[in-house]
Amino acid sequence: MKKHPVVIGLIVIGVILVFFVGTILLLAYMFRRETPTFALGDKVAVVEISGVISNSREVIRGIKSFTEDGGVKAIVLRIDSPGGGVGAAQEIYREVVKARRVKKVVASLGGVAASGGYYVACGADKIVANPGTITGSIGVVMQFANIEELLKKIGYKGYVIKSGPHKDIGSPFREMVPEERALLQEVIDTVHHQFIKAVAEGRELPIEKVTAIADGRIFAGEQALAFGLVDKLGNLEDTIEFAAKMAGIKGKPTVVYARKRRRSLLDYFMEKMAQRLTEEVQDTHPHLDYLWY
Repeated sequence: MKKHPVVIGLIVIGVILVFFVGTILLLAYMFRRETPTFALGDKVAVVEISGVISNSREVIRGIKSFTEDGGVKAIVLRIDSPGGGVGAAQEIYREVVKARRVKKVVASLGGVAASGGYYVACGADKIVANPGTITGSIGVVMQFANIEELLKKIGYKGYVIKSGPHKDIGSPFREMVPEERALLQEVIDTVHHQFIKAVAEGRELPIEKVTAIADGRIFAGEQALAFGLVDKLGNLEDTIEFAAKMAGIKGKPTVVYARKRRRSLLDYFMEKMAQRLTEEVQDTHPHLDYLWY
């Protein structure tokens, strides 16, 4: 028996709708942010901050989710980073300070927790470092390249139309004038003072004492302890036990980690492309960093 064209059309539309809805649900599952692993008892949550700090979203998302989780009694920030962008470091620091108002927060410094990595740690209640952890580097850096002479050799000429004398400050196509250096130094000094203030407040140290060592130098964890930049020496496991005791957890705590959201292959490549583009832009434009090189 021959099927009516209308029936065939409805079947085709139904199949398309089922496929469309299924695809949407699959994508929603792949792109959703996972919540922490379900666990019984009082928990200590670990949020990892690793590599150069260029984006604060994932770290802030993890801190907020654990802050709102009633079962989590303490948060450990596992920091293994040489620092990064000023804005990203300050955003994470701010979220750490807010989390402290609700529950105990302890920073665990790994192999390197310098500059912006240490800035973030200063938002915590306590800081624990390994004896050989590279930390400190309290300072700000802004780098420029001048390729004017190179361009002359290859016969390249650039032209700039600008609204004001300082609009192209830091341009790689010309020498920087003293007035521009002074303007940029003012910016550096302002942001440097913000770093010093965050350390002084977080560590409860006189601002003069912090200023005296805020010249970009690095410290081993043992040295940092002597200067009051950290509270005690120990590894991640020691820090978790320390945080549990601070939160009043009796016995061995249940430890949960922030999970990164699932990513599709397309998402991975798009993220890598965006990251590469950001790096290219940063390489050619001035940007402030709390970064240890």
